[in-house]
Amino acid sequence: MSDTCQDLNKLLIYRNLLNDRLVKGLQSLQSATPGACDEYTIAAELIRWAEENGMAGNIPENYLLSLLRYDENVFSNSAGKTSTQPGRSLVKIAESDVVILKKWLKNGVAAGFCDEVKAVVVDYHPACESQDKISNICRNLASLRDLFLDITTNHTPGEVVTALTSYYDRHGCGKLAGYDAFKWDSERRELVGIEHSDPVQLSDIVGYEYQKNELVRNTEAFISGKPANNVLLVGARGTGKSSSVKAVANRYSDKGLRIIEIAKSDCKQLPEIMTALRQWSKKFILFIDDLSFEEHEAEYKILKSLIDGGVEVRPDNVLIYATSNRRNLIKETWDDREGSELHRQDTVNEKISLADRFGITLFYTLPNQEEYFKIVEEIARKNSICLTNVELRSAALRWEMSHSGRSGRIAKQFIDYLAGDIAN
Repeated sequence: MSDTCQDLNKLLIYRNLLNDRLVKGLQSLQSATPGACDEYTIAAELIRWAEENGMAGNIPENYLLSLLRYDENVFSNSAGKTSTQPGRSLVKIAESDVVILKKWLKNGVAAGFCDEVKAVVVDYHPACESQDKISNICRNLASLRDLFLDITTNHTPGEVVTALTSYYDRHGCGKLAGYDAFKWDSERRELVGIEHSDPVQLSDIVGYEYQKNELVRNTEAFISGKPANNVLLVGARGTGKSSSVKAVANRYSDKGLRIIEIAKSDCKQLPEIMTALRQWSKKFILFIDDLSFEEHEAEYKILKSLIDGGVEVRPDNVLIYATSNRRNLIKETWDDREGSELHRQDTVNEKISLADRFGITLFYTLPNQEEYFKIVEEIARKNSICLTNVELRSAALRWEMSHSGRSGRIAKQFIDYLAGDIAN
């Protein structure tokens, strides 16, 4: 085995890499033992990985850098938490590992392949190379490549470790580095990454400029470490409340913002969720969609206490963004106002107190006729629907009358119908 591969066995912090099957295979290819490993099998698995992840260029390099990006170890965990930073001894060990890894990368991770296979794996172009999500991944790997391969500057091991500390602090490691959106698994009591999250952007939501700007302003304050409020988005169905929250999360994902969708039934586990998130330096938006409670559901008391008023305070790195069709979140009845209870106003106050705990309430009202037409026209323009405004408005009016009124969702469904009809 080459000296470089023998050095890999001296890794301490990044020792998880030695347990990876493909890393073992790449090591074996560079060993002095002929036929120790099937290079075509390794190349085939690397190609499959590159296609699944849209990785262009040198696949073995990208694969190793990707492992470094996600690796959850004592150093990356320490760098990514709010209360700790890697200590002097940990930094020194990390520098030693960096020297070993830089040596292997510079000598060529693909060195063990024959010329025929090497020509393929060091200059690979996948089918989905240009996708936005893929491009974001490649940008992150490019920064790591520069650190380890000294493309623009010769970086000392100490400079690499300092940069890695900042990298893990911003992007996280393990699951936090691999996903922008999560959901809470109440049975396993853990975060689960969402593989295909909604890519909606704020520009996709036509109208509601004040609401979107206020959501952006509050989110930017939150990311910057300034005071920010929990937000309640209230309005009719299909007006873009949920899309606005997801779009804001998408805009700031590259700045370390993560969105976690939780169900209303998960509210009873909120203290546990907050404890899990409190340790990280990332910023999290807890997203509760279509939030409302019946009178007999007691979960709202946990949520109310956690937002404002409980003994345990909400972590500084967590905000709650919720959407609802109800202004006051808890079902009200005429009995609340006219019933036989001695202190009826106490009941009313109890039911509106949850909504009052949100510092910002944004209202998404149904569009009027002219606003609806403008939404239709804008979505039609983005989808290259070639109809005159008169034709488009006439068809949109018929669609509106045959459906459940007018909203952004109805307009989008109408344009999808037109696009499909034109395609046929």
